[in-house]
Amino acid sequence: MAWQIIRSGCSQASVNMKRDYELLQQLQSTPHPIYHDYSWEGDCATYGHFIEPFDFLNAAAAAKYQLNLAKRPTGGGIVFHLSDLAFSVLLPASHPAYSLNTLANYAFVNQVVSQSISHFLGQKACPELLPHEPTPMDAACKNFCMAKPTKYDVMLNGRKVGGGAQRRTKYGYLHQGTIALAMPREDYLQEILQPETCVLTAMKQHSFLLLDSTYSPKQLEDARKELKTLLIDNFCASED
Repeated sequence: MAWQIIRSGCSQASVNMKRDYELLQQLQSTPHPIYHDYSWEGDCATYGHFIEPFDFLNAAAAAKYQLNLAKRPTGGGIVFHLSDLAFSVLLPASHPAYSLNTLANYAFVNQVVSQSISHFLGQKACPELLPHEPTPMDAACKNFCMAKPTKYDVMLNGRKVGGGAQRRTKYGYLHQGTIALAMPREDYLQEILQPETCVLTAMKQHSFLLLDSTYSPKQLEDARKELKTLLIDNFCASED
């Protein structure tokens, strides 16, 4: 099955998440796997279907920075989209790689993610899937994607470089992924996170970042473009 590449452009978080949900609902009549390419308008963050974000974020600081928040149709923790690469993959149940086994579905997507990261780093790295569920540094950390690695995450040198969450229906599944390129500014996180938690410490400890701390906005955008191309090429090559 040839991949369908859908490019939605730059939108607010709620628009991107609504589009993903619509694509999931349309899988019943979609014969092709889909790579959904999109970007973010302003400062954005998304959160899993079962999370109340202001239990963990400072509402006043979020308003100050005009942080655009949206609920994902999948699970998982809060993800800041200021300096990551976010992408979505939708696989119809008719696809030969579709499985009722959650691990197999994560393995299919994350194998491509791992391969793309290796190519991005010049074949100097061998990412692997995390085989177990780690203990969070504190209760708040389990509600932030990059503060707590989760079973099946993409790991590099013992740190998380790629995460994702899935929602499966009888017609297929939606995988919403993130690849860590850089950390949001530390002063920004100190303001926007609720105080007296280990979230910032855990994010710094557990994240493997593909760019160094001196990256420029152009380097960030160039890295996003390169990784998008690698992901699309490698997903399409998975059909060969």
